[in-house]
Amino acid sequence: MRRNHVSILIASSFALLALSVAAYAASVSLPKGYEKWAKSKQQVVNDKKSLFYGIHYTYVDTKAMKAYKTGGKYTEGSQFVVVQYGIKEEGGKPVRGKKSMIVLMKKDKKQKETGGWLFAGFTPEGKPSGIDPVKNCYECHLKEARDRDLVISRFADFR
Repeated sequence: MRRNHVSILIASSFALLALSVAAYAASVSLPKGYEKWAKSKQQVVNDKKSLFYGIHYTYVDTKAMKAYKTGGKYTEGSQFVVVQYGIKEEGGKPVRGKKSMIVLMKKDKKQKETGGWLFAGFTPEGKPSGIDPVKNCYECHLKEARDRDLVISRFADFR
């Protein structure tokens, strides 16, 4: 019986932790003027199962750019914004459709549950989308970029 109570307590703790991470991400807003940051070339993801299916652009602030170029560790406050668009076909080529989402990745040492990064999703209008920062963001970043301080995109995307 005691083992059952411990399991319930642990499960409840994890649930509260996930809710607090999601609530914090929902209280975050997009950085003002991110459209003026360094912008990647167009990136196309054709995998319809991917959260990033479509065309997207990555914006990198000046604080993150040094580590982005060299591949080093990012300093506290470094930020990335990704703007996602749907895909339309024109003349057999993928072209940018309607804006579908915006995501923010900000270095924040308080975000221990997500590797020291804050992940937040937004609607095309810039309102919090309620995506799960652990399931929808961190788990993929951990899988794809563990050795690059969780940053999936690369500076080569800007050339």
